[in-house]
Amino acid sequence: MSRADNKGYRFTFGPWNVSTGADMFGPAVRRELPFSKIIRLYKSLGYDGVQFHDDDVVPADWGVSETEKGVRKVKRILDNEGLFVEILAPRLWEHPKTIDGAYTSNSPRDRKYAIERSKRCVDIARMLETRNIVLWLAREGTYIREAKDPVTAVGRIVDAINALLEYDSEIRILLEAKPNEPMDQSYLPTAAHMIGIAYRTVDPDRVGVLIESAHAILAGLDPSDEMAYAIWHGKLWSVHLNDQNGLKFDEDKAFGSVDLRRAFNQVWVLERAGYGSQGECVGFDVKPMRTTKQADITKHLANSRQFFLDLVDVARSLDNELIEQLRKNRDYEELERYVIGALMGKH
Repeated sequence: MSRADNKGYRFTFGPWNVSTGADMFGPAVRRELPFSKIIRLYKSLGYDGVQFHDDDVVPADWGVSETEKGVRKVKRILDNEGLFVEILAPRLWEHPKTIDGAYTSNSPRDRKYAIERSKRCVDIARMLETRNIVLWLAREGTYIREAKDPVTAVGRIVDAINALLEYDSEIRILLEAKPNEPMDQSYLPTAAHMIGIAYRTVDPDRVGVLIESAHAILAGLDPSDEMAYAIWHGKLWSVHLNDQNGLKFDEDKAFGSVDLRRAFNQVWVLERAGYGSQGECVGFDVKPMRTTKQADITKHLANSRQFFLDLVDVARSLDNELIEQLRKNRDYEELERYVIGALMGKH
């Protein structure tokens, strides 16, 4: 697919988005695809780049020389497929040493492990030629609020970010907010919280956010407003688009599959702000339904991309002069009819 086919956007997803259907209530229902086969699917689906966790690339317990050799092998595979790496994230929420959180753990030894693993993630990113490090603070929170001092916890998160900024002068930190799950309550649950601490780091210009649609919805917020707020600050550096059916667990449903108007507003905000013109990517963090057959395990990715592109067409078809006139006249009833009509293909 050419950039023209993608309407000027670059699309990415992670290998974990081709899932086996396992969840906390039941085992896998589909075969796991080998990494090399998933990578070969990207271009045929119209995607340009890959999102990775550190241990998607090489096992977390490998030594330096073994890691370098393994990363070089993955880089060759990506180069052969014409793919780039958009982001790399340390997977700090599955290891036994991060059971009480990573950067905010009450254990100094475990906090040290989290920092060192994050630095290793930076090393891997450098070898894969990306400077974007995503920090999803999955277990930086509590099951009971008395378990940690919240003021100290926020400071420890800033300390961790500073440690990485000082470790490598080229990387950028993309903070990804989520209000809950896997923790009962998370520290820094929204993009605004993340942007707030960005300004308190040693290099605020290298700290921004990645906003996921479902995470904003789980916080009771509209994703398009979260994106607009980050854009105003010049700090929306990536998005994970998906959809969510209510305030429950993180569903990672196909983008636009639940609330088409909410999806449109995200696309409209990105379009009108020129998102992507500085190299930003449109990432999808979506998973196939558990009922999906083996032969169809990439349909959710194809659908999400197509829904996005169709909504780009809608956004570009709107008469901006008419919209401004309706705003000026405070005729929001007519504006609503106009937008919904566009979504229904009525004009």
